[in-house]
Amino acid sequence: MQEGNQTDVKEFILYGLTINKSSQAALFTLFLVIYTLTLVGNTSIIMLVWSNTSLHKPMYILLGNLSFVEIWYTTSTVPKMLSGLLSTINSISFSGCFIQFYFFFSFGTTESFLLTVMGYDRYLAICHPLRYNTLMNNNKCFFFTASCWIIGFIGSLLPIILVSELPFCGPNKINHFLCDPGPLLELSCVRYLRTEVVITVYFALMLFITFLFTFISYTFIIQTILRIPSSSGRSKAFSTCASHLTVVSIFFGCVMYMYIRPSGNHPFPIDKVIAVFYTVVTPLLNPVIYTLRNKEVLEALKKMI
Repeated sequence: MQEGNQTDVKEFILYGLTINKSSQAALFTLFLVIYTLTLVGNTSIIMLVWSNTSLHKPMYILLGNLSFVEIWYTTSTVPKMLSGLLSTINSISFSGCFIQFYFFFSFGTTESFLLTVMGYDRYLAICHPLRYNTLMNNNKCFFFTASCWIIGFIGSLLPIILVSELPFCGPNKINHFLCDPGPLLELSCVRYLRTEVVITVYFALMLFITFLFTFISYTFIIQTILRIPSSSGRSKAFSTCASHLTVVSIFFGCVMYMYIRPSGNHPFPIDKVIAVFYTVVTPLLNPVIYTLRNKEVLEALKKMI
């Protein structure tokens, strides 16, 4: 036990997406294109919201924040994944692993709270349209967004501290393309049940709280939409929140599968596919989904072009 309390591991070896050398070049090209499109798409939304006074509204301020989060959320993992596809040995230092862990979960937590606030914003716009400008003005919107960022970056310190204090004396190979709590806990020389329970409860609370508030918001939204007498009115009301509902379903569905499930042996290939979806694909889809279903954003984009 005295030896187990010492951390001898100085670096970790990431297995990455595949050990098949022949497919690594194709995967590198594919994910490089996706990453580039993600940066271009989300940066374009930020520029649109920033430069058009007609988009200086809570809905689009939140959308701009979400795009900013997506840029750094995917940047916390994809560049390292791309370098790993070109490297013979994909290593990451001990401190670098936990820095990636921290920023990945900080931006992920911030995104989950931003999506919750966006759901609340749509609830106010549809269920209380006459009081919307009072209930959700720009000052309140800035307060909500600042709170999301603060909670995301302070709250994520707890799992990082708990996992980093575990003893790691070997082995040091992670069957993943990023530093995730599950594989890291399995590499610990000593399994601390209390630490694993605290981390599981933390993830569960964060996800269930944000998902519950989002679910409640959309329950009231759907009830209000169904009471609209005209079909055109119902269609217009639903179109204002359909894009956000799509993003919420994809994000929370993938994250809940990964972090709220019983402990045990889970197939790594499936975990990697799910992780790729919410770390690489979702940040690419978000600007596309919001742009295609939003007339004001499309009009602003046409003017800019």
